[in-house]
This record gives sequence, C-alpha cells and structure tokens, in this order.
Amino acid sequence: MGRISVIGAGLMGHGIAQVFAAHGHAVSLMDVEQSCLERALTNIRESLALLAEYDIVRSEDRDVIIDRITTTTSLQEAAAGADFVIEAVSERPDLKRSIFRELDALCLPRTILATNTSVISITEIARDAASRERVVGTHFWNPPQLIPLVEVIPGRDSAPWAIDRAYDLLRSVGKHPVRVKKDAPGFVGNRMQHALWREAISIVERGIADAETVDEVVKMGFGLRLPVLGSLENADMVGLDLTLHIHDYILRHIEDSHEPSRLLKEKVERGELGFASGRGLKEWTPQKMGACRAGLQRHLMEWGSR
Repeated sequence: MGRISVIGAGLMGHGIAQVFAAHGHAVSLMDVEQSCLERALTNIRESLALLAEYDIVRSEDRDVIIDRITTTTSLQEAAAGADFVIEAVSERPDLKRSIFRELDALCLPRTILATNTSVISITEIARDAASRERVVGTHFWNPPQLIPLVEVIPGRDSAPWAIDRAYDLLRSVGKHPVRVKKDAPGFVGNRMQHALWREAISIVERGIADAETVDEVVKMGFGLRLPVLGSLENADMVGLDLTLHIHDYILRHIEDSHEPSRLLKEKVERGELGFASGRGLKEWTPQKMGACRAGLQRHLMEWGSR
C-alpha cells in the first residue's frame, strides 16, 4: 500500500501520520480546522527532533519525513487515491458513522477504511457504510509514534482480507499489531485498563487508601512486572489453583459497578478535572505536571531507543 490518509489531526492523528511518513509513505493529513493542521505539523517537527536526540530517527531524515505529509481541509481531497484511510476524530459515534459513510462513497473499492477508536464498537461505526466488509478497527495507543501496540479489530461484517491487509501494513511500519477476535466495546487493552481505573478510583472513594498510595502501589509493585510478565502468564506462573482460591475470596469485594463512581462524577461537577484545572484525584502544580509528562516521555524514549 502506498498512499495513506489520516482523518483528524489532533492528539492521535498527527502521531499516526508521522508513523507512516517515517516509513516512506505519502500521507494526506486532513482536518476541518486549518489551525489544527498547522499545530499538527509543529508537533510532528518537535517529535522528530526529540526522536533524533535519542537516535530513534536520523536528524537528516526529519525534513524528508515532513515533506511526505500534505495537509488538507477537504475530505474528498484526502480520500482521492488513498490505499488506506485511518479515521482519528473525537469519540462521537454519530460523527464517525457520518465520516465512514462519506469515505465509503469517495474512496476507491480497494481502499481499506480503518478507525482508531479506543472503545466504540467497529460494527456500530461501520453501520451506515455500504461496503462494510472493508471497515476495520486499528486502535493505536498514545503516543502512537512511540507505543508499538495496535489492536486490529473486525466489525461484524469485516472481511478477512481487510483485516489481513491492515495487519500486514501495520507490521511493515514497525508497529506490533495484535488480532482481536471479536468486536467488543473497549476491545482488549481498554477493557483491562478501565477495569483497573474503576478499582483504583473505588479504593480512594471507599477510604481504603489515598490516590498517592494507589499510584505508588502500581508503580513500585505489580507495575514493575508488566513489561515482561503479562497477566495471564502471571496466573499460570503462580498456578491456576492458587488463582482460583484467590478469586473465590476476593472477587466479591472488588468494585463491579456498571456506572461511573460517585467520586468521579462529583469531581467533574466541581470542575476538578486533573491537569486541566490543577486538581483531580491529586493536586497538580505546573511543576508536578511538567515532571509527570517529562518522566513519561523519558521512559518511552528510552524504551524506543533500545
């Protein structure tokens, strides 16, 4: 596949465009806001400069990569001649359905249409497209230029050839695609991640521990194992008989609400949104926010340069 189109130049879109351009593809990056496209190119330049510092990309390749990316505010222009289209707009089912209905009419029959949604059913997104067999899910993780995982998810009508082509393309640009067998909201990663977040927030709400302690337990405890020992490997390592005994006792005590927590709702109602307001589940000064972002960036860069 040669030409890639990315629809939406925000948080995820510009990073996805960078991934494909860095691996030799011509990329059309589309957004309805010209200012968003300008910010996207600035963000890509800054990202490439940082990657060059860690020898993940060569300094002399940065301008070449940028030159492979063209920007447009026209969906029709972005779709023209595309071999693979990735939608990365906000998580609104109605907006995504509308975009895929238009893309299905605009794109060549061979074009694969992919959505980067992190939680919404692929079947639901593809509902209004006539050629639903070519619509697939490709869920990148933020920041997409650094985190290797991409979940490849079939909708109810997705054809095996479309899944195979998406998987092969992602492997060719250095990603680590995994095949999700069934379309379920949240797929694999976010189902597990938000189960953990639900329990973490519940622990604070119940007064079992404060937010600082919860995060210390993750970062200084089981989180250290996760890069090399997956959850199911861990279960097999300790023994499924022990796992069964533990679950027989603990599961009845773990949060299983199907609604967001009261604490979370109250904080949002008070405008305590986290970094955006300086207060969320923790207090955030500009210095603390900067240190948190820098620590994450350093960790990911060091991992990527190995």
